[in-house]
Amino acid sequence: MPHARMNSIDDVQTRLADQSYVCGRSLATVIYLALTLGRPVFLEGEAGTGKTEVAKALAASLGRRLIRLQCYEGLDAASAVYEWNFAAQMLALRRAETTGEAAPDLFSDDFLIARPLLEAMRPQPGGAPVLLIDEIDRTDAPFEAFLLEALSDFQVTIPETGPVTAPEPPIVILTSNRTREVHDALKRRCLYHWVDYPSHAREMEILAARAPEAAARLSREVVAFVQALRTEDLFKKPGVAETIDWAKCLLALDMIELSPEVIADTLGALLKYQDDIQKLQGSEAKRILDEVRAELA
Repeated sequence: MPHARMNSIDDVQTRLADQSYVCGRSLATVIYLALTLGRPVFLEGEAGTGKTEVAKALAASLGRRLIRLQCYEGLDAASAVYEWNFAAQMLALRRAETTGEAAPDLFSDDFLIARPLLEAMRPQPGGAPVLLIDEIDRTDAPFEAFLLEALSDFQVTIPETGPVTAPEPPIVILTSNRTREVHDALKRRCLYHWVDYPSHAREMEILAARAPEAAARLSREVVAFVQALRTEDLFKKPGVAETIDWAKCLLALDMIELSPEVIADTLGALLKYQDDIQKLQGSEAKRILDEVRAELA
C-alpha cells in the first residue's frame, strides 16, 4: 500500500530542498519508489554524510511525525517496543488496597509505556509517521531477526494484551554506518542506497542551504579544504555535518577566509580524533590550504 504522495522524483528533490536538504537524483529516486511502493529504505554510508537528515527532512516535507529508534549495543525487542510502568502499577495497587476499591487492570494502556516501534504502529494525526531506525549496525543478530518480522507484518505483539497492527504502515528509514555487515535478509526487505561523500559542487549547494550567511569565498575555501582532507590518510574523514559545523564556527569568529592559524584553532570542529588533529598541525594545514587556493585560482 503506498504511504504518501510525492508526484515525481523532481518533486522529491524540490520538497526536500524546501527543508534545506540537497538530495541527489539517485537518492530522490529511491525515496520516490519507497513512498510509491510502500517499501522501507536502507541507507548505508560513512558517519556524517546526511543519512539521518534524510528522515528528518522527509517527515517535515510530508507533514508527518518523526519517530526515532536510536540503536545501540544490547538493544532488545522489549526496549524498542514497550515496557510496563512498574512503579505506577504498584502505586495503583496500594491505592486500591487502602481505599477498598477494586484492583486496577495492571495491563491497561494507563500503565503502558510505548517505545518507538509500538508508537509507530499506532494511528497518528496527519497519517503514518516516518520511523527512523538509526544506526542499525550497532545492534546484534537477534534484534535484526525481530525487526525483520516487525517490518514484514508491521505488527508487534505485547504478550499481556496481544498484537498491535499498524492501520497504515509507517514510512521506514534504516541507517547504518557499516561498523558491521547487516544481514542480507533485512536488506532484501528494503530499497538500498549508499550515501557517499558529496562532490564539490553538491557540497557547495549543501553549505549554501545550511549556512547561507557564509561569504562565497569562505564557502569555496571551506568546501575545497574539506574535500582535500578526505584524500588524506585520516582515521576519521570529516563528513558533511562537520563541514557545516566548521563553517558556522568560522562565521562565529567573523572569518571571511581561511588562514593556517584559524584552521589550527578550529580543527576540533572538523576532526574528532587527536591523532588526526596532530597530523594537521604546523605546516601540514598550510600545505593543504596553499594547494586548495592554487586549485581555486
